[in-house]
Order: sequence, then C-alpha cells, then structure tokens
Amino acid sequence: MSIPKSTEIPQAEPSVLDPHHWVENHADYLFSYAITRINEEEQARDLVQETFLAALQRIDKFEGRSSERTWLTAILKNKVIDVYRKKSSGLGKNTTSLDTEQQDQDFFDPYDGHWKKTHRPEPFGIDTNDPLMNKELKSILQKCMQKLPALWLSVFTMKHMEEESTELICAELKVTSSNFWVIIHRAKLNLRACLQKNWI
Repeated sequence: MSIPKSTEIPQAEPSVLDPHHWVENHADYLFSYAITRINEEEQARDLVQETFLAALQRIDKFEGRSSERTWLTAILKNKVIDVYRKKSSGLGKNTTSLDTEQQDQDFFDPYDGHWKKTHRPEPFGIDTNDPLMNKELKSILQKCMQKLPALWLSVFTMKHMEEESTELICAELKVTSSNFWVIIHRAKLNLRACLQKNWI
C-alpha cells in the first residue's frame, strides 16, 4: 500500500542580508531610483549612502519576507519622501486661488482628474520602441519637472512615480485634499506646456 504524499506547500526560505555586498549588488540600482526622483546627483549619492547606513542600524528588524533589494529600496523611498517634505515645508500651501481652481476645471474632469477631450495633449509622434527617442524624452521630462515649484514636484512625483495614495501624500506633505488636486492639475499643465515647447 502506497503512503499518500504530503499536500503541504513548502515554505520559501526567508531572504538573508549580505551587507558586505550591498554596494556591489545594489548601489547602481538605488542610485538610479534616487536620481529619477531627486535629479541632483550629489544628493542622490548621499541618499544611497544614508540608506546603507540606516539599513545597517536596522539589520535586526529585517524579517526576510522581502528581498534584500526591496527592503533597501523601501528605506531609500522613505528618505526621498523626507527630502520632499523638507523642500515643500512652508511654501504657502494654502495660497491657491479660486480662479486657479476654475481654470483647472476648464482643462480637467473634476471627477477623475483626467484631461477633458478638447484639451488632451497631442500625441508626441515618437516610436515608443526606439530607446534613443525614449531616452531623449525622459531627459526633457526630467528637466521640465525640475522647473516645477518644490511642492508641486514633490506632490507630482509621489503621485505619479511612487504611486502613493492621495491620503498619504496629503498627510506627508501637509496639504489639503483640494490643494492637492489643484497642485496636480497645475503641474500637469506646466509639464504639458514645457514638453510641447521643448519636444514637439
């Protein structure tokens, strides 16, 4: 008589940290993550170094439920948000006028925040499979983003690059929900104008 096989699913081995190889294995990735969100090389390098130091200090908190890189990236992400918070503090978050809100409603649907049909940006006419064109567009977009006021850049990046919730962004950057949407809309308008001027 055969013995029935166990139906238990084997548990994955928990991840193990290897601090001696962090720089070799993760520094380039973490720097790339930071530079696309901060766009200042020296500060991006500093944040990566601070991430490694913070990780060493919290090494006993690592539970092995995520990969080493995912854990380090989460630490770096919090440091990036700290930078946004510092840059955006005290920048007159409540100065948005009703006129500005009305102008934004002319361009965007107030219910979902998307462009109204008559104001949608024209296609850029680029081959999305062409790495050179994508690299050039990415470079122009980053330059356009750096022209945004610090608070707008922080809100826009957290929403569209970090994909954070509106509630978290408002809490972290201390902006009201209504000001959040006005900032997002104004940032989109400015980026649209900048891209159309420098790309199309």
